[in-house]
Amino acid sequence: MSTAKIKQQPEVLEAVVIRFVGDSGDGMQLTGTQFSDTSAMFGNDIATFPNYPSEIRAPQGSLYGVSGFQVHIGSVEISTPGDNLDLLVAMNPAGLKTNLYAVKSGHTIIVDSDAFTKKNLEKAQYKTNPLEDGSLDNYRVIEVSMTRLTKEALKDVEGLDNKSITRSKNMFSLGMVYWMYDRSIEHTIEFFNKKFKTKPQIIEANTKVLNAGYFYAETLEIIPNSYTISPAKMEAGTYRIIMGNTATAWGLLAAAEKSGLELFLGSYPITPATDILHELVKHKHFGVKAFQAEDEIAGITSAIGASFAGDLAITTTSGPGLALKGEALGLAMMIELPLVVVDVQRGGPSTGLPTKTEQSDLLQAMYGRNGESPVIVIAASTPANCFDFAFEAAKLALEHMTPVVLLTDGYIANGSAPWKIKSINEMPEIKNNLVNQITENWHPYDRDEETLARNWAIPGTKGFEHRIGGLEKDSITGNISYEPENHEKMTKIRAEKVERVKNVIPKLETEFADSGDLLVIGWGGTYGSLHSAVKQLNDDGYKNIGYAHFNYINPLPKNTEEILSKFKKIIVCELNDGQFAKILKNNFNGFEFLQKNKIQGLPFGNTELTDEFKKLVK
Repeated sequence: MSTAKIKQQPEVLEAVVIRFVGDSGDGMQLTGTQFSDTSAMFGNDIATFPNYPSEIRAPQGSLYGVSGFQVHIGSVEISTPGDNLDLLVAMNPAGLKTNLYAVKSGHTIIVDSDAFTKKNLEKAQYKTNPLEDGSLDNYRVIEVSMTRLTKEALKDVEGLDNKSITRSKNMFSLGMVYWMYDRSIEHTIEFFNKKFKTKPQIIEANTKVLNAGYFYAETLEIIPNSYTISPAKMEAGTYRIIMGNTATAWGLLAAAEKSGLELFLGSYPITPATDILHELVKHKHFGVKAFQAEDEIAGITSAIGASFAGDLAITTTSGPGLALKGEALGLAMMIELPLVVVDVQRGGPSTGLPTKTEQSDLLQAMYGRNGESPVIVIAASTPANCFDFAFEAAKLALEHMTPVVLLTDGYIANGSAPWKIKSINEMPEIKNNLVNQITENWHPYDRDEETLARNWAIPGTKGFEHRIGGLEKDSITGNISYEPENHEKMTKIRAEKVERVKNVIPKLETEFADSGDLLVIGWGGTYGSLHSAVKQLNDDGYKNIGYAHFNYINPLPKNTEEILSKFKKIIVCELNDGQFAKILKNNFNGFEFLQKNKIQGLPFGNTELTDEFKKLVK
């Protein structure tokens, strides 16, 4: 009689949160990405959160060297990578110790028991082995000798050294998770064939280990049956999983196509913004000119030069780089040239937490230049809408002839979500102020009556000769002017030009309640966390809580005060020490703004938000 376990019908779940953790060399980012992509192809809604150390290769087995990848999949709306885990896959003791707090009681932990050696336990500061001391009795623990089983699966594969064999164990864990959640392994095998097409032994090794993990899970009595998550109900269309940085790059490409201009990127590599440079370099066939500069200052000044020459000019950076770009950003504002500065925020100050998220560059983006130097500031809020706000940043810069700072952050830049693919024909038109026909009495600082945008004349074109530079300009000719009245006039014009942008940006809208006891306010990458928390409370009967999310920071939407006046209490939630709250207080001093702040390099958790909001309402 056969003793093989009979495959039962998978139990249907609404959503599941999974986290893969291990050393930075254990391939957790690849493992998580493959599970995410496979689930997306199945039709699940999805959100991811990669979390890794800033060191390129942190000490093996150390607590601060743990690399992780979290994925939240569901048949319902998924707005965040989730809080409490249904499954933790820990490849070593350090991964278990630093992530155990997030696992729901009674839920599953898979560990590579071969990694729980005396040496690794000491590195993780365990006094006793948690697999033996009873500290994990509240969880369903699956101990797997992954290292040994991986070696066993690959004993007949030639041309692999011991290091390569051991590194394949992440595919063993992935195979197990595929079986547990009723996922096909075919997509990942196809990935192996494409990525390693010149290395057949690597294809063979990874495929064998993936299959070994899959079928090993099938034999485990501790897993009585697998689970499945049905496809999500989403708006009809073609989707792909996209990371925020990739979406930003594609939004800029779409803006260049729509405006009829070539795209120039002047950039210096910096975490976590570098992937935008990496992505744009791939698209030279679209006319992209990407310049990896020797420093941040060269990056932005080369972009200013490209803008002067008639390109859609971009520079990308993170907080420390934005500080270095401040003087040149003021120059672009002064000479009134279109420029997009993408700031992918990270933990600061100084070098700070390079691979962790934060929203602490807001005041720098608003005021980090000498003199009266206003620029447009907008912020993306999800990995997918990084595309839309990159496009919007370029549109505003070109149509209003002034720099735009686009703020994203490490959370949404490295995270991923489904994105409905758009046709360029669906995108709004982008007008620019390029002049190509000489008119009588033409002047470089003639302005559009509605936007106050000045003419954009390409240098070297006969009849369009004019001066630019950092010295103050005459309001008509553009020649250097030291007249006190002219300086004041130009200062007010440049400020009014930014202020008039509120006439073309969308009005602020609220979700869940138009008025009530509490208005929750967020901006930028906190959208998913705050939306989910308020939605949960609304579903639980708290119908008096509304939510307003800001994507436009400077200028603010023109109906902001009207929205604020409809709620008894207002709380501003942000991943800094209250920077947006300061901006709101400066603009609307008749309101009290409560604050919920977090500066830990991590996004908001659902429970910490819902507990806070419940305290503020009846």
